Amino acid sequence: LKGGRGEGDLQTLDLVRPMSGVGSKTELLNVLGDVKARVQDKLGIVDFPMPQFILIGKQSVGKSRLIEALAGETFNFISGTLGSRRPTVLEFRNVAASHGSRWYVRNRVSNQWEEHPVQQVMKLVGDAHEELGETVSPEPIYVRIESPGCVDMQIVDLPGFRDFAIDSTKQDLADQIMELDLNFMRDKRNVMLCVEQANDAATMSTLQKCREIDPNFERTILIRNKLDKYYSDLTSDNVNKWVDGFGDLPEQLDRFALTLPFWKDGQPPPKSLCDMREDMNNEDVRQLNSKGLAKKYEKTIGFKNFATRLEQKIEQMFADSIGPVLANLKELKASHEKLRTEKLTEYNETDPHRILSTTRDCGVSFATALTHVMEGILELQPVMNLEEELKMFHEYHAALGSTNFSMLPSEDFCGLADYIDYLRNEIQIATFDVEVNGGAQFRRLMNEVEIFLRFSEIAVETKKRDVIQARGVSMSSLTWRDVVVKLLSNEAHLPLQRRVQYVGERIKWFFENQKEAVLEFMDRLEGTPSANLYSPLYPKHAKLVKQNEMIKHLVFSTFDKACERQLRQFVELFDNMLTSTFSNPWVFLKGATTGSADGEDLQDALLPSFDDTKGRIPKEIQSRSGIEATLGKWLQDIPTESHQIDEAVDKVQMLVLKTYSFIRSQVCDQVELFAESFFKLPMMRRLEEDMAMIQLSEDDKANYEARRERLAAEIAQAEGSLVEVNECIDKLQAFKLKTETSRG
Repeated sequence: LKGGRGEGDLQTLDLVRPMSGVGSKTELLNVLGDVKARVQDKLGIVDFPMPQFILIGKQSVGKSRLIEALAGETFNFISGTLGSRRPTVLEFRNVAASHGSRWYVRNRVSNQWEEHPVQQVMKLVGDAHEELGETVSPEPIYVRIESPGCVDMQIVDLPGFRDFAIDSTKQDLADQIMELDLNFMRDKRNVMLCVEQANDAATMSTLQKCREIDPNFERTILIRNKLDKYYSDLTSDNVNKWVDGFGDLPEQLDRFALTLPFWKDGQPPPKSLCDMREDMNNEDVRQLNSKGLAKKYEKTIGFKNFATRLEQKIEQMFADSIGPVLANLKELKASHEKLRTEKLTEYNETDPHRILSTTRDCGVSFATALTHVMEGILELQPVMNLEEELKMFHEYHAALGSTNFSMLPSEDFCGLADYIDYLRNEIQIATFDVEVNGGAQFRRLMNEVEIFLRFSEIAVETKKRDVIQARGVSMSSLTWRDVVVKLLSNEAHLPLQRRVQYVGERIKWFFENQKEAVLEFMDRLEGTPSANLYSPLYPKHAKLVKQNEMIKHLVFSTFDKACERQLRQFVELFDNMLTSTFSNPWVFLKGATTGSADGEDLQDALLPSFDDTKGRIPKEIQSRSGIEATLGKWLQDIPTESHQIDEAVDKVQMLVLKTYSFIRSQVCDQVELFAESFFKLPMMRRLEEDMAMIQLSEDDKANYEARRERLAAEIAQAEGSLVEVNECIDKLQAFKLKTETSRG
């Protein structure tokens, strides 16, 4: 605000004078004003469906002086050379018993009001604008004035529209201000106080903006300022036409023409703001009456008539807002009651005598819920496709610096992107791009790790020296079969072993990333039809885990330890299986038996007789030797003569590769069985036991105690908020009932 007002020069406006009208508060204003004060001050809720006025207009049309007249104070917001760049929300509170004015600014961090001297308030407001530089922010700065001369209302002073910009930077600032103001104008809760100079109505650009947003002018009030400049232009012939805007102002538009107090720049006001305002009002009325103003236009002239209409508008706006405010308060009450219930539940469950059993119960519920998630739950979050899964897995182990297993199935892949492209476009895994979790994700994981394992190859070529070295001498004769076993154990075990480690790490990472999905499943059951299908403790325990970081930490860390244990057992069991396989591959490679003859139709299947059974058994045993017989034939073809060693080496190399491929194929065919047997089933069976064995350290107990102290404070705060909300609801409902009764 600019123009002849010294900083800190305060003049209290005595609004109890007969002309003011604005200061007389009705019971409705008292009720809603009290509700708003309770909600904003004690509950810290800024956005509340209460009506408010927004002040719009171009720069230097008198918006600032209008605010002073309504506030009953002269003050000077210093917003720098660039002017205001954010909304300034001015709350006027009429405190009849006050002997002076008190100024407050809402702290933008805590949302609490803080009292300051008026000079400090002016600086804080100026700094809030200056910190934006050449940008604009919709975040307002809140200022409150309490005095006996204030009206109970709220005005949002918006940055003024700018018609001219000296360069592109200033033009960009003007455009930002335009968009900011228009956003406030579009809010149907806001009544627009449109300030224009008292000139030709056809040139009122701000009013035109109001028309575009509010075509019927249902929430627009026009204030034509600086009426005194047009006294000499008005005559008995044109005064009524001028007041009516020469036909350019619609009949339904609330409009007022007035002159606000003014004085020379750099000098103090010649008299009190109240006296100057009354003088201007009387002069406006006298001048236009002397020109022959029609009686029907008399109520549109002067500040007194404007103030009276403003009070009527406030009354109407507040009456219309009772319904929305009540509905909002009831929603607020429901949310606070829910919050209090949740805090009380957590407080009771974290009693020192019950805390260990509560933590264990939460863990056991979590363990049983994992089974349901693995069975498949619809619309459960979070989910991921295979590309996201592989990228996250690689990022996780890159951060850990893992080097104990192969991250890619083959060195021929250029990188992870190449492997992902192979899976998507060449293998064409059906669910590659489908976002899933739980059991569906585990099934897809099995497909991926099977493909990974099938890339396993013997890393080094079997050399002539290796074959000769492997065929030493012993107490009994060494056969080529023994040589193949030695070479397989030495050269083929490690590549497969490193890929098995990858399989285990992938499964472990999968389970560790199901924690949030399990918790989400437990939490979202509350109030749903499917809640009856599962344990009623799931929602309760989910809330405890979410709200209490200690319980969450203990449950999640126990889960992660179980995953780590199963990884070690999986790798150990799988490694033992591979060791056994490579030490005697011929047993492992025996073919599987089948229960029916080739081509037998299911419809022809009958219960076998005793003679059929006796005939079947020799055939099945004989059929198992298929691969073994093939390998045996190849072994017999290897020459044993020393002069044929080169041919023998070639055949041994071929046999090692063939045998390894047979072993690899059978391992890959059964990788899902191994994953189920060595990892998934043991883990899920033992997880409940792990959760039931959770122990609390002394640090855990201390943290729980600290949490209970915070909960006690939060419960007290929630109960205090409920008291405030209930009193607001009771007050509004009582007033509404009283009004309806008096009307009836």
